[in-house]
Amino acid sequence: MAAVGSGGSSAATGPGAVSAGALEPGTASAGNVKHLVLFLHEAVLVQYVDTLKLAVPSLIYTLQNNLQYVAISNLPAATFQVTYQLKILTTALFSVLMLNRSLSRLQWASLLLLFTGVAIVQAQQAGGGGPRPLDQNPGAGLAAVVASCLSSGFAGVYFEKILKGSSGSVWLRNLQLGLFGTALGLVGLWWAEGTAVARRGFFFGYTPAVWGVVLNQAFGGLLVAVVVKYADNILKGFATSLSIVLSTVASIRLFGFHVDPLFALGAGLVIGAVYLYSLPRGAAKAIASASASASGPCTHQQPPGQPPPPQLSSHRGDLSTEPFLPKLLTKVKGS
Repeated sequence: MAAVGSGGSSAATGPGAVSAGALEPGTASAGNVKHLVLFLHEAVLVQYVDTLKLAVPSLIYTLQNNLQYVAISNLPAATFQVTYQLKILTTALFSVLMLNRSLSRLQWASLLLLFTGVAIVQAQQAGGGGPRPLDQNPGAGLAAVVASCLSSGFAGVYFEKILKGSSGSVWLRNLQLGLFGTALGLVGLWWAEGTAVARRGFFFGYTPAVWGVVLNQAFGGLLVAVVVKYADNILKGFATSLSIVLSTVASIRLFGFHVDPLFALGAGLVIGAVYLYSLPRGAAKAIASASASASGPCTHQQPPGQPPPPQLSSHRGDLSTEPFLPKLLTKVKGS
């Protein structure tokens, strides 16, 4: 079978080469371990040009993860969760610039609404909304969030462009990302804390709380993949909104976070913007037409003696405007 090459080309194969499907879950049995190792050697080392392409997003993702720790150390959890939704704005802008993707007017309006909501939350934070620890620096936290959102948007779009421009599977690309990310993380650890690690050991400070964070992050990454595969954008928007609410409630209970009307307004605008941006285009057109008819209803008086116009059928023949029935739409069209 053909091995993965740069730009989706094929290379000469040997008896031990297997396809990229060997990296799919459940396809590599015990008898295929040797073939899997040969495939990884071919795809990662021999086809090194493809592997090097992943160095850029891997470096950016590593930087983004560290920026998130800086941000959450200097901002309340609820404020960080709301502000971090700016990644939707940066991802949309990079998609337009790098992938020539078009956005609907409703999506542009939702992005403006998102920016307004984040600005209100940050204005509340700058105005001293509630007590905060003395070691927190809201300015540094905001700068870290903005930089993290910019890096997240660029890396995500760049990774999508690589996936669409080559024949490598998502599992292979994630493996390549992980290789670079691990190497870059170890280099950063050695540069910043090399002496302490050599003296105290690599796992010094790994308390149960730290292990809980590690497992939660790993589970969250797997959960995102499940959401992308089995859910739609509407459910993802609801999940994002729920995460903002849960972060706010947890901040109130654990850190004494104070929710004032300004924060509630900004968070509400962000939640609404996330939901509107996640709507499919058919639903967006339905909302636009419904708002237009509600703002200016047209009444027509039937002249006397004229037959009434034919009534439209109550059957909804076009189900594409219904955002909550994607499976029903597929069933009707396929039947």
